[in-house]
Formats: sequence, structure tokens, C-alpha cells
Amino acid sequence: MALHRAERRLAAIMVADVVGYSRLMGRDDAGTLARLKACRRELLEPLVSEHRGRIINFPGDNALCEFASIVDAVECAVTIQRGVAEREQAVPRPDRIYFRIGVNLADILAEKRSVYGDGVNVAARLEQLCEPGGVAISGTAYDHLRGRLDRELEYVGERRLKNIDHPVRVYRVVLTRSLATLPPSMPGQPAIAVMPFVNRSSEPDQDYLSDGIADDLVTELTKVSGLFVASRHSAFALKGLALDVRELGPRLGVRYLLQGSLRRSADRIRVTAQLVDTDTGGYLWAERFDRVLTDVFAVLDEITRSIVEVLKVKLLPGENDALGKAPTGDIAAYQLYLRGQQLFRQRSRHAYEVARRLFQQAAGLDPDFARALAGIAECEASLHLHHGGVLPIDETLATADRAIRIEPGLAVAHVARGLALTAKGDLDRAELAFQRAIALEPEHYEANYAYARACFQRGHKEQAARLFRRAAALRPSDIFAPLILIGIDQGLGQTERALASARQALCRAERELERQPESARAAYVAAAALAALGDRDGALRYAARALALEPNDHPVQYNVACTYSCLGEVELALDVLERTMPNAPPYRWAWLAQDADFDPLREHPRFAALLAHAPGTGIATGP
Repeated sequence: MALHRAERRLAAIMVADVVGYSRLMGRDDAGTLARLKACRRELLEPLVSEHRGRIINFPGDNALCEFASIVDAVECAVTIQRGVAEREQAVPRPDRIYFRIGVNLADILAEKRSVYGDGVNVAARLEQLCEPGGVAISGTAYDHLRGRLDRELEYVGERRLKNIDHPVRVYRVVLTRSLATLPPSMPGQPAIAVMPFVNRSSEPDQDYLSDGIADDLVTELTKVSGLFVASRHSAFALKGLALDVRELGPRLGVRYLLQGSLRRSADRIRVTAQLVDTDTGGYLWAERFDRVLTDVFAVLDEITRSIVEVLKVKLLPGENDALGKAPTGDIAAYQLYLRGQQLFRQRSRHAYEVARRLFQQAAGLDPDFARALAGIAECEASLHLHHGGVLPIDETLATADRAIRIEPGLAVAHVARGLALTAKGDLDRAELAFQRAIALEPEHYEANYAYARACFQRGHKEQAARLFRRAAALRPSDIFAPLILIGIDQGLGQTERALASARQALCRAERELERQPESARAAYVAAAALAALGDRDGALRYAARALALEPNDHPVQYNVACTYSCLGEVELALDVLERTMPNAPPYRWAWLAQDADFDPLREHPRFAALLAHAPGTGIATGP
């Protein structure tokens, strides 16, 4: 009789285990068993099948599953955890069923009714490492998932697993925002996120208006001290994803979502808005507004006040008046401002320059439009700090100060003031400006990021690291905070954290390059991250790509030189520095003189000669 031979193949293995199964059975064996069987029948089996997998074994309190695709395996694991949480919501917390899930990609031996090998054992050990309701994945799974999964993957570290010879890199799938990334809030304070409004106009370019309305609702709601408002960037990172509202709430760290849409036809607009409770998925309030475009501020005010009323938030003295104040009386100025905002977020030299012109046109139509004035100052400071542009410091500072006099509670105006003061070299007052911006709007990405840079420039590296991590959490697409964290973590002797920062930077940079293949900045971030991770060939490839995309851009050249230096490519690094530094602003020379990335060049005669031509010192700003 012929012997059956096991097949060897690459597969994604998922292991799910019930947390505290014996305890649950001891409390209520009949109820637990009935709910677990129903969970298997109504949730696990359909979901595994839907994601093109198969259940190999499910003896009672754990499941072993195989998938052909690692993406399918992880998506299935996440969907299972969400589904289990929904099913158990009405059950008293001590009696709830929670799963831990581990996922690994490996070569296995497969038979019809079983699978074998270290790859299966790794998945089982990973499951034991994750929190109840969580999903842990291996380094091999992560390497194949990069850029293919619309979820944040957080590096946990290398772990020695029982009966596994080699250490395994471990990652967790971020299903909810970590409490560490949330600012302190009052007990019982309602937490809300404003989702991107859907543009239902016939013209796609009206996105600037639908996004702008959502943006301004964030600004208005932030004026209410009794509300916690999630970061605009965290919410907008989920734009276009078809996610259940009951998943969105935990991912954003909020209970309530404001959703809506905009339809524009000539000078008429239709705005719809709904307030959703993410615990139940039910609507708490909904309204449709058919108005002329010039009534847009009245619509924003009505939506804000309706939310305050529905959530039973008490307005403090002065907040009522602040809510009713329109930012400008000129609708044309408002539209120019929104278009400028849309461009500003691209963070390229050209985008800053065009955004500045749009803000200037808006301020020309309404000289008291504080947000446009703040936009002008922020563009000018950003062009100087990021691209070495000539900055009329006193004029820029005066513009920011005028914006603050008009609208003292406008966080972005204080950020613009802080950036101008940073460019001036007045870091004491710059820090005060950033602190004020964060006090006004704790979830403001630019305020946290700019304050982190100021702290770093002053040598306060621990505080800078905390602020950079917070900035990276507030804007899930940000590539620069993780990049800077690589060097800070290395300098602080935190090797595992530095590797985690490098992996986060690489993941985000590759995702950015998928969206914008021409992004030289994403390419040099990927190069630096790969250099830190020990992938020399990959780092050199991305460095060459960055220079090919922007051969004359100073920040690109400088950061590519950093990568070359870290890789030991001394002559290449010096070639790039000799091309770019003669035209660099003073602050970049100050940065070059103390940048640890260039330590391998310090004793080289060409580097010494380069430093000998340095102009007067300025303020170091980083990437």
C-alpha cells in the first residue's frame, strides 16, 4: 500500500486561543460553551472561508487555520477580533470571551487534516505574547505585508520563543489607539472624531471644500473645553476606507463620530451631517442643510451647537460667543484659504509657494482673516526651515502676531509664531508659542512636531522623543517624526526602539511612495530607515532614487549624504555635501557641525575643508 506523503509549501498560519478558558467554564460552563459554539459557527467559520482559508483544527478553546495569503490571514484575524468584541458587548465584562491571535508566514508540511513544522509552533507562541483581543504577527509576516495592509503595524521587539532555536521579530496589529498617545482628559468627557466629509459634487476638485468643512468643524469643536476632539490627521488617514463605525471608534480612541457629505452646484450647497455612537452603531443626530454657499459658516455653527446639545456638554463663559464667530465674512477669501490649506499639507517647496500665494490673496480680500495670515507666516517659516528659503523674519513674525491679535485662540497662529521665532533663533519664546498651541489644541500635529524639533535643537532629547512619538501617532502618514526618532533613539542607547522607529519610518515611506512615486522625501526616508536596519543595497537604491527625483533640492541632498555616511560610503557622502553645502543656509551648517550621522567623516581632510568655509552659525532644524 502506498504511503501518503505530506506536501511542503509556504503558508500563512493563524492560531487563535480563548483567554482564560478554564476560568470562564468554571463561572458558567453551559453559557460559555454555547456562546463559543455560536461564535465558531456564525463568525469564525464564515470569516475563514470568506478570506480563502481553512480551519485545520478547532478542538474547543483554540483554532488552527491555514491561508494561502498572509494579507488574507491578517485581515481575517482583525475581522474576527472585531466581530467577537461586538458579539460580547452585552455580556458582563468578567464573563466575556476574548481571543488572542498569532499569525506567521512559513514553510510547512501539510496533510489533509493537519499541518506541521516550526512555522506552526511560532504562530502558537506569538498568540501567547499578544494582549486579549489582539493580533501578533512574526517578522516574516511583516516583511511580506509591508505596503499591502492598510493598518499600522507596531514593532514589539525580538523575542525568544519556547522550543524555537532563533529569536523572532514580533509585531502587533494596531487595532485601537494606545492610551499612551491620548492626552489627559476629564473623566466622562465625550470624545469625538470628525471624519472627512464625502464630496458628492459632480466636480472632483471640490474636495478642497468638503475637506475644509470637516477641518473647520474640528477647529470649532476644539473651542469647547468639555469635548475631546481627535486629531484631524488620524481621522483623515482613514479617508476612503470602508470600515464599520464600530471599528472606527476604537481605532481613533473616541466614542462618537461626526460623518457627513457635501454637494455643491454653482453657489448652492447641500451639507449632510450625522453624529454616530460607535458603541452601538446608531445615529444620535442627523440633519441636512440646503443653503447658499455664503451661509457655510452658519451651517458649521448649527452642526457644532447640535453636537454640544446632543452630548449634553456645558459651554463655559466665552465659549458660546467664540462658537458664533465666523473666521471671515468673505466667501471668496475662505475658498482661497481652503485651497491653500490643501496644498500646504503636501509639504513640498512648490506646494508651500503656491499655498502662500493663495493665503496672500485671501488676506488681500479680507485683511482681518486670521487663518489666512497664519497660513502666510507658516508657509514662509516652513520654506525657510525645510527648504532654505530666504525668510523676512520680522515681517513673518509680525504677520503671525497680527493673526493672534485677531483670533487669540487659533492654535495654528501660535504654531506659525513659534516657527518664525525658531527661524530667528529665539527658542525660548518659540517653545512658549508651541506650548500655547498645544494647550489650545492638544491633538494639533504641527504644534507637537514643531515643539519636538525645538526640544531636540536644545538637546532635550528625552522630551523631544516623547513629542515626536506623539506627533507620529497623531499623523499616521507622517514620515519625518519616525525618521528623526531613529537618530534620537540610537543616541539614547535604545537600540530596540531605534529599530522600531526605522521599521515604522520604512513602512510609512513605502506607503507614501505607492501613493506618490515621485516623492524624493519618502525615498530618502526609506533609504535612512533601511540603512539603520542593515539593508545596504536597499538603502543605496532608495538614496539614488531620491537624488534622481530631486537632484538640486538641498534637504534631499543633505539627507542622502547622511545615509551614505552611515553606510561608510565616505567619498559619495562628501561629493554630495560639497555640491549642496555652499548654498546652504547658516542653520544647516550648524547642524552639519554636530550631526552624529557624519561622525565617520570627521577626520577626513575634505570634511575639515568643507567646515572651514562655514558661514556664521545659525539654528539647526533637522530634516
